[in-house]
Amino acid sequence: SEYMEKHSVSRLVGSPPGYIGYDEGGQLTEAVRRKPYSVLLLDEIEKAHPDVFNILLQILEDGRLTDAQGRTVDFRNAIVIMTSNIGANEIAKNTGVGFTVSDETGLSYDDMRTRIMSELKKVFRPEFLNRIDEVIVFHKLAKAEIREIVELLLKRIRESLAERELSLNLSDDAADLLVEKGWDPSMGARPLRRAIQRYIEDPLADEVLAHNAAPGSTVEVEKADGDADAIDGEDQDQVKITIVKPREREAVGVGGGAPEGPEGGETPEGSSAESAEGSGEDLPAEPEVLPDVPDAPPAPEGGADSER
Repeated sequence: SEYMEKHSVSRLVGSPPGYIGYDEGGQLTEAVRRKPYSVLLLDEIEKAHPDVFNILLQILEDGRLTDAQGRTVDFRNAIVIMTSNIGANEIAKNTGVGFTVSDETGLSYDDMRTRIMSELKKVFRPEFLNRIDEVIVFHKLAKAEIREIVELLLKRIRESLAERELSLNLSDDAADLLVEKGWDPSMGARPLRRAIQRYIEDPLADEVLAHNAAPGSTVEVEKADGDADAIDGEDQDQVKITIVKPREREAVGVGGGAPEGPEGGETPEGSSAESAEGSGEDLPAEPEVLPDVPDAPPAPEGGADSER
């Protein structure tokens, strides 16, 4: 979709001489020139300008492309993958005749591919389709695949929580709720990302901003017990987030674990002296009058130098 306009085509191979950005090179050619062994992903290719397909024709046919500076870039070691939503409505209709994979996935692969190729021929030119090696058609996502995508999206959240020394546990009921809220046969897995943000990321962000999640805590995500009087089951579709704080470590005392003070806190002033007096039974009592000590003889004149 970034290359819908005609002038945006120059961004792929670079601006012509005399224009701004001529020395920078093209986004496509410069990237492949620096890394020849690359995978190029062109998302929603049907929205690109027709001139973009003219550039792709040379890449798909000759495996090379010349940029605006006259340098030839080799694409023979690159893999080009293009995605498209053409024919998605045909897949969503679920009107296949004969064998189908399941009620959720809809049409069989052969039937879907036939319909998709018919739609592609209406949009793309024959010379462009003739240069594509393979067309792969994907079934619409079933609930089993959505459940796996839930774990993939939660992995990103767990990595973010790990930076704050937090862990996340998701119950099976909460996972089933996310699948129900995020599964739409016609829209794929995009609603699932919004469901996870609404039911997990936003409430969890409020807890973190409120400093309710201390380091080492565990985030428990469970399906909330709905109210029997709830209208249209709105309260029954909520999840409950509980922050389980880590257990505090018990202080281990020295010397048999006896408390240091009256209440296990610090020892008040004077208590150490009193304990020393009480424990000194074998020490002699301090005399009331100190004995007389003879005076030291006077030092000779000259101090230490005279002795020498």
